[in-house]
Amino acid sequence: MAAILNIGLLAYFKYTNFFIKNLNIFLLKTIGHFPFELDKIHLPLGISFFTFHALSYVIDISRNKANAQKDIGKLILYFTFFPQLVAGPIIRYHDVETQLTNRTITIDDFAEGVRRFILGLGKKALIANALAEPADQIFAIPGSQLTPGLSWLGIICYTLQIYFDFSGYSDMAIGLGRMFGFHFLENFNYPYISQSIQEFWRRWHISLSNWFKDYLYIPLGGNRCSPLRTYINLTIVFFLCGLWHGASWNFIFWGLFHGMFIVFERIGLLKVFTKAKWLAIRHFYAIIIIMMSWVFFRATTLSYALSFLKAMTGFAQGTGLEYHASLYLNLEIMLALLVGIVASTPVLSKLSRFYKQQAFNCPKRMAAMIDGIFLSLSNLALAVIFLMAVIKLAAGTYNPFIYFQF
Repeated sequence: MAAILNIGLLAYFKYTNFFIKNLNIFLLKTIGHFPFELDKIHLPLGISFFTFHALSYVIDISRNKANAQKDIGKLILYFTFFPQLVAGPIIRYHDVETQLTNRTITIDDFAEGVRRFILGLGKKALIANALAEPADQIFAIPGSQLTPGLSWLGIICYTLQIYFDFSGYSDMAIGLGRMFGFHFLENFNYPYISQSIQEFWRRWHISLSNWFKDYLYIPLGGNRCSPLRTYINLTIVFFLCGLWHGASWNFIFWGLFHGMFIVFERIGLLKVFTKAKWLAIRHFYAIIIIMMSWVFFRATTLSYALSFLKAMTGFAQGTGLEYHASLYLNLEIMLALLVGIVASTPVLSKLSRFYKQQAFNCPKRMAAMIDGIFLSLSNLALAVIFLMAVIKLAAGTYNPFIYFQF
């Protein structure tokens, strides 16, 4: 009953307008007029995340994976913990049950939380916000005026924008939680280095992927069924994943687009590319499909998304005289693109691990000196990132997190 109530509230607030609008379109074509009129229902902030947290709680209790929380204050804390409330990560109840009662706040955890928060703030303010400007401007160009170069510049900017926007928010939420003694699971793991769409969903919005897997895919039968039933299960999951993101045919198509390629991959789409020499081709395939899918996610209408994809594939109608790439590129954008491409890969983390390995092999006194220098430079870099982010936010216009709308 609790699950039905939560899903019912989500359906009413998020999908009633969408349902009535499409029903009226259907009835207009069949009986010639709109029979239903409904005032716009405004979407409560963070309702999708509220609902998923509530469902996680009642399902975990019913499965005996967690004990019912008898302290109303701790239960409210789980539902309304502000750092991750409106844009995730989605925290499953059984992952934090013990932390609600027993947790410790240490200076090391607090310092790590501050570091993580600053990195997330830098992702959002210095990269995502910078790339949002050309992405928004290019996606506002009429489809008939797009050129291949413009469309590719727009989707590259948006591909990096949405990653650094959402992973930046997740970093800030994880960092704030760490300051209060909570250890949340990671939500991103360099998704753009994926070599398949299946791998992408193991790296992108991990908390959402795990939620759908544990509470929907596995109960449907998962991959323990016949191949056909497994493909149907995957299609259902990605249809609902798209619908969860928004009451729009664009989001539904985006979800089904991903589901279709995951089914193709399970059938054997990439079997021919298993050798090491084909890894670059696998990665190229994955990143192209991901960027094409983001077109449906970003475009305001399905028809515009198709026009944008048409321009990307070389069938553009624009002349390039009125709208061209140089209008949207400057030093700041090019720097954000460069930093964004590098930071979306594990290059920096690998360099850090290499440094630590080399320092470990040095004499203790030299290793301590190198560690001190590295720590000082790291703290200086964090201070610079924080200062630049604050200046950028103070000087710029309001640019909300993309996932606030969900």
